[in-house]
Amino acid sequence: MTHKLTLQSIEPVTHDTHHLVFNKPEGFEYTPGQATDLSLDRDGWRDKKRPFTFVNLPSDSTLEFVIKSYPDHDGVTEQIGQMKMTDQVLIEEPWGAIEDKGPGVFIAGGAGITPFIAILKRRLQTHGTLEDCHLVFSNKTEQDIILRDAFTSMPGLNCHFVVTDEPDSELYRERIDAEYLKDILAQSDGPVYICGPKPMISDMSDAAQQLGVSEDRIVVEDLD
Repeated sequence: MTHKLTLQSIEPVTHDTHHLVFNKPEGFEYTPGQATDLSLDRDGWRDKKRPFTFVNLPSDSTLEFVIKSYPDHDGVTEQIGQMKMTDQVLIEEPWGAIEDKGPGVFIAGGAGITPFIAILKRRLQTHGTLEDCHLVFSNKTEQDIILRDAFTSMPGLNCHFVVTDEPDSELYRERIDAEYLKDILAQSDGPVYICGPKPMISDMSDAAQQLGVSEDRIVVEDLD
């Protein structure tokens, strides 16, 4: 079933990422971590569907997304970043492999953070703290870190920010590998959630298993 949404607000989150708020169709339900196929309700764009994750809670009265624009891709995300109030989009029914399977380690690359936003919000709402959760979030530079302040302000959440293309940053500046993850994974016997580009998912899954994490503890979603 296809639903038509109308844009209620759009605000920048980073230099190339926006937070978009739409109306919520009556009876529409989803689980934190799930995504939908979204397209612009314009001639020439309706068949260009792309997956985006809901970042707010299902109990909210709106549907919200955090979407990174990629000018060098096919133009869909670039168009979304330029949307105006009352512009409309089309979405399909929700889907997704990532869901809350308990506190654990959340590993994200770039826009791969989006499925974890609603999951962490829900856990915080339900339990009051995220002290058993670790977030490992890799980006090219510090200005690319989506919702950095929001994550660091979540009570109990152990944040580990990584940048791979900013030599002067005080953050960890190498690609994540088993050596980096060793101490973090040792602090949790829960799920290891991984979301990002396919090569990252493969590398992180291999690293986790190398460190003794069983395959059934690994929960993945790729962005490609």
